[in-house]
Amino acid sequence: MINGKTTLIAHLGFPTESFKAPMIYNPWFERQGIDAVVMPMGVKPDDYPVFFRSLFRLSNIRGALVTMPHKVTTVELVDELTPTARIAGACNAVLRRDDGTLVGDQFDGAGFVRGIQRKGCRLEGARAIVSGSGGVGSAIAASLAAAGVAELALFDTREASSLALRDRLLAHYPALRVTTGSADPAGCDVVVNATPLGMNPGDALPFDVARIDPGAMVGEVVMKSEYTPFLEAAMARGCKVQVGTDMLFEMIPAYLEFFGYGTATPDALRAVARLKY
Repeated sequence: MINGKTTLIAHLGFPTESFKAPMIYNPWFERQGIDAVVMPMGVKPDDYPVFFRSLFRLSNIRGALVTMPHKVTTVELVDELTPTARIAGACNAVLRRDDGTLVGDQFDGAGFVRGIQRKGCRLEGARAIVSGSGGVGSAIAASLAAAGVAELALFDTREASSLALRDRLLAHYPALRVTTGSADPAGCDVVVNATPLGMNPGDALPFDVARIDPGAMVGEVVMKSEYTPFLEAAMARGCKVQVGTDMLFEMIPAYLEFFGYGTATPDALRAVARLKY
């Protein structure tokens, strides 16, 4: 039950219909007796900077979860960024400190990488391709680089985004081989859709699935359905897959620690989650 003492964590994005985090956090808070709530808030890009500043003037707000399309914009709105967020060029978590200052962090990439590693995917020396160089794609690319991939292909319909991400990666990982401009997944051990494709019926697939090696690990960030058309096509080809919510369950323990609410295991979170698609 929300009351006057409830601490608010905003879930910022647009649109909100596919948000899954409240169905995981809020049952966990209830089970643990924590008087906090994750509240979806749909904010269009043009309204976001003004809304963000006003939001953090509330007296009962602890922080925010940030999702598409605001992760990159948020970098310019906080007082401090962690090293992970700086490398990614985006943040998906904001904490308001006791003095009112805001610190931004980034957990998308860590959640994605921990998820595929838990499924037995070996990343050291691997070849990976990431479609989408926005907030989530940049974070996943940074975490793949940190995990030791040897080669990383970046693709985005806005080539400038891929080139900027390439430069940020090479500044921190000069031995990494980074290519841009091609969405061909052939020969890649890890194939990642970090675009919104799959959110809406009739969306094109982010890759030519016939070009994906059957032994590849294929990952998805879209959570509109558990198995998107892209993942279904990859499974039909024989690939191992990671659904979008796997990344979410893997990153939530880091979020909980960031907000000062202890920690949890992915299995414990799954046990109480009330996910609906």
